[in-house]
Formats: sequence, C-alpha cells, structure tokens
Amino acid sequence: MLHNVSFLLAKTQTAEINSFQPFSKVPKTFALFSITAYLAHSSLAPPIHAEIMKSTSAWATFLVQYRAANQNRATSSWLWCKQRSVKPETNTCFYFCSFEYAEGEVDENEWRDDVQLHKEEKTVLRYYVFEGMRYIWMPRKGAFCRVSILSEGWTYADLHRFQQGMSQAEQSSRRQIFGDNIIDVPVKSYPQLLFEEVLNPFYMFQVFSIILWMSERYYYYAVCILIISFLSIAVSLYEIRKQSTTLRRMAQLIVNVTVRRATGEEECVSSVDLVPGDCVVIPSEGLLLPCDAALLAGECMVNESMLTGESVPVMKTPLPFSGGAYTPESQRRHTLFCGTHIIQKCAVIRSFLWLPFTMCMHFWFFTAKGDLVSSILYPQPLNFRFYKDAMKFLLFLGVLALIGTIYSVVMLYKSNTPWAELVIRSLDIVTIVVPPALPAAITTGTIYAQNRLKKKGVFCISPPRINISGKISLFCFDKTGTLTEEGLDVWGVKVVNGSGFDELVPDPRLLPDGPMLSGLASCHSVALLEGQPIGDPLELKMIESTGWVWATFGTHRILAVMRPLAAEFQPEGISISQPVAIVRRFPFSSTLQRMSVVTVGPGGGSACCFLKGSPEMVASYCVKESVPSQFTNTLREFASEGFRVLALAYRELDAQTDLSSLEREDIETEMRFLGLLVMKNQVKPESPGVISTLRQAQIRPVMVTGDNILTALNVAHACRMVLPHEQVFFVHASPPTVNSMASLRFHQGEGGTGTVSTQETMDILEQYHLAINGKSFAVLCDHFPEYLPKILMRGTVYARMSPDQKTQLVKALQNLNYRVGMCGDGANDCGALRAADVGVSLSEAEASVASPFTSKTDNISCVPLLIREGRCSLVTSFSLFKYMALYSLIQFSSVVILYTVKTNLADLQFLFCDLFLVTLLAIVMGRGGPSDELHPQRPPASLLSVPLLCALLIHTLLLIVTQVSVLLITISQEWYIPLNSTRTGPQNLPNMEDTGVFDVSGFQYILMSIIVTKGYPYKKPLYYNGAILKEHLGKMYIL
Repeated sequence: MLHNVSFLLAKTQTAEINSFQPFSKVPKTFALFSITAYLAHSSLAPPIHAEIMKSTSAWATFLVQYRAANQNRATSSWLWCKQRSVKPETNTCFYFCSFEYAEGEVDENEWRDDVQLHKEEKTVLRYYVFEGMRYIWMPRKGAFCRVSILSEGWTYADLHRFQQGMSQAEQSSRRQIFGDNIIDVPVKSYPQLLFEEVLNPFYMFQVFSIILWMSERYYYYAVCILIISFLSIAVSLYEIRKQSTTLRRMAQLIVNVTVRRATGEEECVSSVDLVPGDCVVIPSEGLLLPCDAALLAGECMVNESMLTGESVPVMKTPLPFSGGAYTPESQRRHTLFCGTHIIQKCAVIRSFLWLPFTMCMHFWFFTAKGDLVSSILYPQPLNFRFYKDAMKFLLFLGVLALIGTIYSVVMLYKSNTPWAELVIRSLDIVTIVVPPALPAAITTGTIYAQNRLKKKGVFCISPPRINISGKISLFCFDKTGTLTEEGLDVWGVKVVNGSGFDELVPDPRLLPDGPMLSGLASCHSVALLEGQPIGDPLELKMIESTGWVWATFGTHRILAVMRPLAAEFQPEGISISQPVAIVRRFPFSSTLQRMSVVTVGPGGGSACCFLKGSPEMVASYCVKESVPSQFTNTLREFASEGFRVLALAYRELDAQTDLSSLEREDIETEMRFLGLLVMKNQVKPESPGVISTLRQAQIRPVMVTGDNILTALNVAHACRMVLPHEQVFFVHASPPTVNSMASLRFHQGEGGTGTVSTQETMDILEQYHLAINGKSFAVLCDHFPEYLPKILMRGTVYARMSPDQKTQLVKALQNLNYRVGMCGDGANDCGALRAADVGVSLSEAEASVASPFTSKTDNISCVPLLIREGRCSLVTSFSLFKYMALYSLIQFSSVVILYTVKTNLADLQFLFCDLFLVTLLAIVMGRGGPSDELHPQRPPASLLSVPLLCALLIHTLLLIVTQVSVLLITISQEWYIPLNSTRTGPQNLPNMEDTGVFDVSGFQYILMSIIVTKGYPYKKPLYYNGAILKEHLGKMYIL
C-alpha cells in the first residue's frame, strides 16, 4: 500500500544534537550538516536519518532512510527538495520534502539496488525557444513556462545571501537550464531569405499572374513584371539582411567579466557564460552591462539613455537588506539593466553586481534590452480600424473578382472560345480586380511621413503608429522637463523657527551653520564624473545655491564629501568650515516621493540623517510638534504661485549606531522638520503655443505629474491648458475607515470649505475642469468606479501621480475610446509612454525602449508636428487605397466590356497602364506634405464607412457609363470598321473598340488620381506637389 509523506528538513552549521524533535517544534541547533526530519505522517516511526548528498543555494539532494511502523528494515529514497525558509539567527535552512513509500517487507539488498538504479537515472530537460525566449516544462504546472518563472518570489534578504557567489558545479548546472547569455538576433542566409520571401502571398500571387500572362502571350508585360519583382525581391532581401545585421550588432554584447566564486576566488569569464546567481565584480573603469542585475554593495553612475531616453546619468545604490519581494520596476534605483553603461563606481567602497535567482535578474531576451530587441523583431499587432478594414475590402474585391470570372466564363463560352483559353482569360480577371501592389501602395504615405519626421529630429521604431497618431484625441504631458524647464532656480529657503517659519532667505549661502544648510548640501544623489557634477538638475541647482563643493575625507568608507567654500569666498558675517561626509544614501523614488542620506562630521562623529522630498510626505515622517502650524497655508501659497517646493527634515543618530547596517525604515522615522526649499520652475516658451494649437484642434491636453497639485494647476494656467475664465474643481476621495465610509467630494478651491454632494454635481461638472491627486485617484478607482469615467472625461490636472498610476490613467482613458498620446522625458514615464497609442520621449537617443517615437527637441513642439504628419499619412493611405481600388475597377470594367465584344487590351497597353501610368502616379501621390495647421476635425479611419463606399460606387458607375458611352459612340461613327468576329481576345488587335476604351480609361486613371488626392485640411494643396503635376501633364501629353 502506497503512502505519501510530507515533512520538513532542516540543516545548519551549528553545534550537534542527535535527538528527534516533534514536528510542531523548531530546534535551536542541529548537527553539522545533519538532518532532522519532522514527520507529517504517523505511520513512519522515528528516528529518520537524512544525509545531505548535494546542496545548493535553493535546492538540496537528500538520501533519506526511513522505516514504517512494525517494520525492522529501513528503506532509502532520494529527494530533490526546495528551500522553503531561512532562520538567520540560527543559520538554519528548512527544506520541504515529500515522497511515497509502500508498507510491507522490503529486502535490504532490494532497496540498495533500487537506490543504485535511481542514481544512474538522468534528468531530461524539456524546453523550446519561441521568439528568442526559452520555455521549460514544469511538471507541477503541467505546462511549458518561461524559464524566468524559476526566478520568482525572492526577497531582498534572499538576494543578499547569494553575494558570496556560486561553485563551478552549480554554475554549470544552471547554465544547462538557462542556456547562453546572449541576445541572438538571427541573420538568415540569402537562399533562406529568398525561399521565405518567395513564399510571401504577394509574390506567390505574382508568380501565378506571370505564368498566366505568359500563357496568354503577354510576353512584354510578363517579363517587365518579372524583372520588377526580381529587383523588388533583391532590394527586399538586401534591406532585411542589412537590418538584421545592424540589429544583431546592436543587440549582441559579449564582454569579459569578473565573477566571484564560492571559494572566494575571482574568475574572468565571458559574459556568454553568466547565469542567474553569478556575482560579478564591477571594474573601476566601468562596464557595459551584459545582463540585468541587482546592485548589492557600493554605488554606480549609469547611463540609461538607450533604455529610457533619459540623457542624465542615474545614480544606483545598493539593494536594502530588508524588504518584500523584489521586482525591477519597483526597485529601479537598485537595478542595473542590460545594455546600460556603468560609467563610474564608488572609488572607495567596492561594488558588487549580482545576478540573483530572481524574476528580474535575467539575460538575453528576458532583459530590458532584450525587450527592446524583441519589440523590434516581433512587433505586437495594432488594434487600428484602418488595417482591419483594408483586409475586409480585399475580400470584397475577391468576391467581385469571382463575379467577374463567372461573367467572363459565360461570355467566352457563348463566343465558342476553346476551354483552355476560356480558363486562362477568366482567371486573368482575378489578377486585374485584386491588385497585388495594394498592400505596398498604402504604406507609401507612411514611408514619406517617416522620412520627413526623421529630417526634423523625430525618430520612429514603429511606422504603423504614424497613421494612429492622426487619430489622437487626447494628449497627456508630464510637467517637469516637458512643459517646464528641466532646471529650476532657487527662489529661497523658509527655515522653521520654533512653531513657525522665519522670513524667506533668498540666498541659501546666507543661512547660518546648522542642519538646514548641511541638509541642502548633502541630501542629494549627485556624483562627480571626471571632475564634473552629474545628477538631477534640481539637485545640481540646490547644491550650487549653497556654495558648497566636493572634497576628500581621508580614508573613511564614504560616498561623497561636501565642504563649504573658503572663508574669503563666504558672505560677510558667515563663517562655516566643517565639511560633511555622506556615508549612506537612499535615493529618491517617484513612488516614495522622498530620499534620505546619512552623514558624519570630521572623525566620524555627529552622525545625522537627512530627509528630502515632497512637503506632505516629509511632514508625515516628522514629529508632529516640529511641523509649524502654518505649514499647510504656507505650502498652498507657494504652490498656487507655481513654485516647486521641497521639504527637509533631519534626526541625530546615536554614537553607538552601526551606520553600515542601517536601513531606510530605521532612519526615516521621528524626524525633525527643518524647512522648505522654494524653487521657481519656468514654463518652456513653446508650451503655451502648442497647448493652444491642440485645444483649437479639439485635442484635449492633460497634465500628469508627480508634483504638488497647486503647482501643477499654476503651470496649467501658464501654458493655457486652463484659461483664466475657466473654473477648476478639486476632486477629494477618502478611503473608508473604521468609523466612516469612503467619500467623494468636490471643492471649487483647494482646501475650500464649499463641498457639494456627488449626485448633484456630476452633470454640472461637465462644464468645468477637474484636478485630482494620486491618493484620490487610487480611492476613486477602488471605491467609486462608477464615477471614474465622468471624472476622467473632465480631468485636466493629475498631480502626485506615481509611475504606475500614470500607466493606469492612460489605460483607463483608452477604455473610454480615446486615442491617447503621451509625451514625457522617458524616465518616470516609461510605462505610460509604452501603454499610450502614441508615446513621444524627449531624448537625445534615436531609439529607446521607452516609446515608439523619440524627439531630439527638448520641448513639445514635436507633438503637433507628429499629429499633422499622422493625419497626412492617414489621408494619403486612404487616397492610395481608393485609387488602387478604382484603378482595378477601371481596368476590370474595360476588360469585361471588351470581352463582351470579343476582344481585349494588348500586351503593351496593359504594360503602359500598370507601370508607366498607375504605378508612377501612386508613388508621387504620397509625396504631398502635411498642412501647416491642425484642423478641428480628425480624418476618418474606416474604409468601410457608408460615405466612402457610396463614393466608390458612384465613381465606378460613372466610369463604366463613360467607357460604354465611348464604345457606343465609336461604333456609331461612319468611319467605324468592325472587328473580325471570327477571332477573340488579342488575336483581333488592333481594333477601334479597343482603342476607344483604352484611351478613355487612360484619362480616367489620371482624373481619379486627382479626385481621390485629398488636400485641405490635412495635406498641402495639390499644386504644392510639383512631382504629381509633372506626372499628370506628361501622361496627358502621351495620351
């Protein structure tokens, strides 16, 4: 009888104990690498002995000997157990195990043989690779899962335990599971590319058409199409291979790295051999990172422009020892991403880079850089109606071709045409009605628009989104660095004095020696790079305003030293000489809205911690008595005038405090409020004009920022997002408490007493702007989802929004059928930029994972340019689609009419119409540039709309009537010579019927290109397009 047994194994490196303990108790010590088993099944009698055979960081192999009740012989089993938990105070690891056993007499020799047989078994790894990502078979889930699932659920403490590195054997076993650390972009050979390209439906249709034309003896036309197709394939193969080679060169990164092993030795290996869990040492000269990693010790200055578009290097700090589950998005300040460049590490403290066995510690396509490459290689399909309708319209043309084929069969059968010729000429109708060049033609406008954008400094990695930008109805903007200048000017400092504030000190250098001045000089993440300070522009201005500079500080383990200027350079009456050393730093986080540092004075004394961040957040961490009573009113006063306000606080630390082991939670508590730093953030001169242009074009502008709501509202007024005569209501949503339910209120002024009930105001609020902060937005989404759509439709200012909330807002707006654009600096806005239909990152980089569009201009003037180009491209695509459809219908009607009178177009006539007339006209039709103004009405995006279909129907009927009329007029003339009725098709050429229909159809091609080329208000008028005018005049002259 089989029984399943589950129990807990524990191993430790402490003193020995051999007694068996009950399952419910946890022993304090254990034998050296001995195992004590806690049984969860009563049918097994203690003691059970489990000997560890192989141990890794997270797994262990045990040889367990056990005996069932009333049995004298023991049985052994091999167990592969996963680490369940750890007790640091006893250095004990617990492993959860389970196995099955059978009751009954077991021969001792038998189980020994079983064990030996089991040891000889080999583990089979089942996996496959799809779109560059490895998927492995997970027996417990019964499915193939991404290999990254093996790295989920680790905490900060788990990551730090692996800092000592791995053994060579463990590294080798992990490499078998994870494979090589390389982003391998396949570069196919020319024969392979040729085979795949020929199998493309477009070229398959071309091959079918060429064979058909050759059988009809249209040799000139067939040979020309064959040559053009060959050249098209050759160019396509060259471009595909060139792009693949370029992408492979960009993606493939192989460098030598230094890895720490479990023995304490350091080994130089290729980055290809790295696996999750390796501990990599950062060299002093920096490193181009070949993988995603968590920083465990020291600090690094990293250039992340390739990923985020942020041109300013970012300071990375070590991962805390305590915390919950680790994710790269929530801990970006502690995560180093693949493809980024570590340009400087701390010169004193040695920095260790570690690839922990966690979800975010990936290589190849699982890294942030791999995500960028994957988005280029395997773009996600776009949910855009234009592309869906294009496929539906092709099906409609296919049905029309079927009807034409049936008609041709009937007419040719009546004229006693041989069956072979009847089949060939009937199938020829299909090649006429369904133009094979249609998919390529509708992308012409997009290609022209992409080239024009590139010339103006806007780069695109997703060309189909250019058409989508033409349908944008709402555009979100970040504030700092996007609508306003990146840098700020210090306006002054308000220092706390007792229960109130002192007068505003306009120059921080006039502050007396004290914690406020030390905090301004030291609470930052700025670092020196080749003698130049690098960091956030706000912090650079703050440090510059104090007059303090960087200095050396002996041989102490410090991050940076700030000292005042020499006495002769200090203001009169001010004498400060003591420097301050930064020993710990907890960087700013948009989610936390604060940062903190730990500093010491000369000799390591006078340890203090400083906190800097949003005033509301800093005040919440301070002792209540230290916050002035007029804090709220003072903050509201500065914010309403458009000032950027930061608060500072501090706390002195005990001399016995171990500064190296301090965590963020240890120091950011019971702080003393110091005062406010007031900075002026100027609106960029281009912002008001752009916002006014968007509003006139009925495109709604929205501000999404992490700043104070009053500051954001002031900027909204300054950039004309909210006009002077327009009123703003503030939305306040409070979460439920023990004594009250969740509430939703609307105030006409921030902090005002006038509150109106929700039910009475929802309809009235449609006439006003709404402003809401991040806390209220979260409550609104959780407790008032029924009011969320109405508030989103009138919301203009969203303040104190975290990066995740920005993304959530964009998706919520999309759910209301808005086509949403997002413009930001690419740092804290990455999620929103990627979630938006059109994301524009203001960056010096030509391409980044942050967004599909990247603008080198540092202002939002690129937004109307992109929308105008999008509208121009969309209208051009519409025009070309209609033109190609009408071209097919014109030629279809010509052929059907001539079939009726037992003739057809000649070989050179087909060649002239298709190549020298239609193709050239289609190419030059896309050259027209966008209009200089944004019109309030957006262009249509549906090809199957009633007006468009009616227009095509009317045009087609007029074209058919015109051709039939010309044929009848020709027949009625005295000079008319009837064709030979005993012959059919091209055999009775030339004839007057063919000449008349061909001539009028040529003029129809030209006239239709003029009619469907839509100009105002989305494109410049036709006369601006010199190429198409020359083309029209030339074709008319030839005809």
